[in-house]
Amino acid sequence: MSQQRKALWEADLDEDLQDVDLNLAIGTYGQNGLYDDAQSRVDEATLLALQQQMAQQAAFAQIPDVVKRFIAHFHQAVLDNNLAEITVAYESGWNRLTEKFYAKTEWPEAEVIAPLVNDDQIFLILYRELYYRHVYSRLSPDIDDRFHSYENSCELFNYLLNSDGPVPLELPEQWLWDIIDEFIYQFQSFCVWRSKVKSKSDEELALLAEGSQVWSSYSVLNVLYSLIQKSKINEHLVALQQGKSPEEIAEIVGEYGTRPLYKLLGYFSIIGLLRVHSLLGDFTLALKVMENVELNQKSPFTRVTACHVTTYYYVGFCYIMLRRYPDAIRTFVSILNFILRMRQYHTRSYQYDQINKTADRMYALFAICNALSPTRVDDNISNIVKERYGEQFAKMSRGEEGIPAFEELFLYACPKFITANPPPYEDPDALQAYIDEPPVEPAQRHLHLFLAEVRAQAPVPTLRSFLKLYTSLDASKLANFLDADEEDMVQQLMVMKQASRSISRVDNEKSLLDGQWISTSDLDFVINENMVHIAESTVGRRYAGWFIRNTEHAQRVLDTLRNAPLPIPPKAADAGKAGAAEPTVAAPAVSAAPTRTGGKQVAWGSAKAA
Repeated sequence: MSQQRKALWEADLDEDLQDVDLNLAIGTYGQNGLYDDAQSRVDEATLLALQQQMAQQAAFAQIPDVVKRFIAHFHQAVLDNNLAEITVAYESGWNRLTEKFYAKTEWPEAEVIAPLVNDDQIFLILYRELYYRHVYSRLSPDIDDRFHSYENSCELFNYLLNSDGPVPLELPEQWLWDIIDEFIYQFQSFCVWRSKVKSKSDEELALLAEGSQVWSSYSVLNVLYSLIQKSKINEHLVALQQGKSPEEIAEIVGEYGTRPLYKLLGYFSIIGLLRVHSLLGDFTLALKVMENVELNQKSPFTRVTACHVTTYYYVGFCYIMLRRYPDAIRTFVSILNFILRMRQYHTRSYQYDQINKTADRMYALFAICNALSPTRVDDNISNIVKERYGEQFAKMSRGEEGIPAFEELFLYACPKFITANPPPYEDPDALQAYIDEPPVEPAQRHLHLFLAEVRAQAPVPTLRSFLKLYTSLDASKLANFLDADEEDMVQQLMVMKQASRSISRVDNEKSLLDGQWISTSDLDFVINENMVHIAESTVGRRYAGWFIRNTEHAQRVLDTLRNAPLPIPPKAADAGKAGAAEPTVAAPAVSAAPTRTGGKQVAWGSAKAA
């Protein structure tokens, strides 16, 4: 590689010096033999720097002109804080050029494109953020990419948090969310990669031993909490809920909180904390940080679809792990209906595939919830779940034999959990012990806890099927049905009673953790001495939704018919002549219609008036 660079450098030098008198340009230094060995005295670092500069110039020359113009235009838009131009460049231009030129390779490094942006360090930090995001999403990052992406994130957040006053920078909402989202994703990806000790080379082991603080949980949480504190976003949300005026809110949040950049970064950091605490397994704290965020269609996170979907996914999953299945079902139904309604607009988003993948995982989680807490829900969602996971859902309703189906869907739909503490790379002895006896994978640990709850409820479907047949039943008879003694039968009844009760937000409580104990089953019972008395509340089928959907469909069909142009009937005389000449051919009758100009051709060959 160095020989190629040298050959390239020598070729460029010869071309540049063809018309130059070297004696005039250089003089007679070294002509007397005193500096014959001057070449050998060139500092090696200088030579390497020169070679690197030549390589950068060669790389710069290989950048397509359209990419150079795009970067210059992008830089100018950022300098002008022109949100409209930045949005177009970020959501459209960058992705189009990626597909055309860099689908399977890296974008030019920041040092290469620096001359195009006058070495603007702030823009280069933003450019690197896009550069490393592309590496993580399209390519396979190596250890240098992982370390350098962390360093660039630190530079970006240090600039935002430690500058003298708010920084003069405006970025679109989508980009601000993507900065937080990608920051957490790279942290998650690094933790998963770091935990695989056996696949590491000696060089990687040495770097990991030295960089124990790179992508540490503390540093990531510190950034998110710092953004929340700097923007005073929680105080802002509380003031909004209390109905305070904009002037009062501005006084509360200060100079940082009034700037859209900091306000949105603080708000998205709350969603980021929900995600990080979920990945670390603290589901109660994950919902606790969301106590001032309202889950409704008017919340700011709904303006960014990816943020909207992510929020509901992690809230719903936290509810599952806290055994609050009715709340989880309500959360998933809300966001899945939203995705169904907005599907035609999602196709225009560059995150369309990611949104669809997350939606598919939520359908799997919904199937789990509905198996553990059967509930009558929206027909559209139920039909999609039966179509995609009908086989697993049927198995999950059969008690103990459905455990593998629960395991399959849980591992598919759960987040990629991470461990807060890295392996002991700095201590060879401890690292060897870690390799010999590796700890349980985070996902397997959470799966074990989840399946323990599922196994406890395994007898419920069978017991429920017997109770639905009776209004009162002798305890000994029920025990015979279950092939168990009366003591085991009572334990199973208590398990069923416990499984049919859950905390739920029935009155739209403020905090996501608040709620009341409710019964989630349509079957209840009491034990009086040796008799089990059963009461079943039958919920009537809801026909209103069916009529509304079909009425809307009929209205759309009627509107389509009314707006469609009618065919123009032929004149009677022309039709008669055509019929007499060729009585068996109907096509000339249509062609005999008077010619109309200025019309629009329609499906059946006639013309629609302009």
